[in-house]
Amino acid sequence: MKRSSSGTRTPKPAVFVLGFLFILVGIFGILYNPSNSLTETLTWKVSEAGILSFSEREGSVFTIQKIEDLYSPENPDTLKLISFESRGDKVQALLRVPANASSSSPGVILLPGAGVSKEGEQGLAVELSKMGYATLTLDQRNQGSINVERDLELFRADLEPVEYLMVYDVLKAADVLASQPEIDPERLAVLGESNGGKFAIIACALDPSLKGVIGISTSGYGTEEIDPASVTDSEAYRFYLSIDPDTYLNALPPSKFVMIHSFNDTIISHELALRTFAIAEEPKAMYNTTEETHGYTASMRPYLEKELALILS
Repeated sequence: MKRSSSGTRTPKPAVFVLGFLFILVGIFGILYNPSNSLTETLTWKVSEAGILSFSEREGSVFTIQKIEDLYSPENPDTLKLISFESRGDKVQALLRVPANASSSSPGVILLPGAGVSKEGEQGLAVELSKMGYATLTLDQRNQGSINVERDLELFRADLEPVEYLMVYDVLKAADVLASQPEIDPERLAVLGESNGGKFAIIACALDPSLKGVIGISTSGYGTEEIDPASVTDSEAYRFYLSIDPDTYLNALPPSKFVMIHSFNDTIISHELALRTFAIAEEPKAMYNTTEETHGYTASMRPYLEKELALILS
């Protein structure tokens, strides 16, 4: 079922919004201690409006190795293990290329939900391959889990929060995917589930070369609904804005924003997803399913196939 893009917005109290933010921390938070002794020359900054930005990215450095497809051996796809450099670290990813792919194949950066590895996301990668899309599936830092309180401490100390590193990893992944000989660098999109959807939205807003973003079972935090006049800790408020996908929605166009969400999602309520969708600008689309679960389901496939065809045509 498709919801029209003229959905009404339901304001939520600030206390509820921040409460939801810290619930997510409780669900997904795993303490991560970055070294911050990074070798790649890069600066990052956050504007007064809470917008994250990076200096120009350096060229991609990566290794690539063809491997056996243990996850879908019956398919004739080509599977490659890629290790690429990002902010002084090595990020591992699986590149799945459909059989008979040419240099004009569209590509999708695939971001799993928290706790899910690149291997665990190959079921969806295979579905996308059947639709004709190559995928680069990342092992996100902390497997997509976040620790907002720890990142706020880093931010206050002028050290790079892990969530910023995770956004930058997606941008580097786009560079790596675009450089592959089977891929059309002009036809790239990003797709994320749950926490992966949050990073997908921010990365797409920061990289205009991406044609669109699809978020499955995800939402923003609603930080923009807090009255700035009521804020007593301006630095914390600016940090929360910088990690909230809702902050970046007006920077997405002309890239398309698509949400797919279950009315009965067991982790992120449909109401929260609807709020994020309501404040997004056109072009956008939202589709709803009914399963009592969280993440991609087979009933979402027709919507996913339709929207990817529109985004990457």
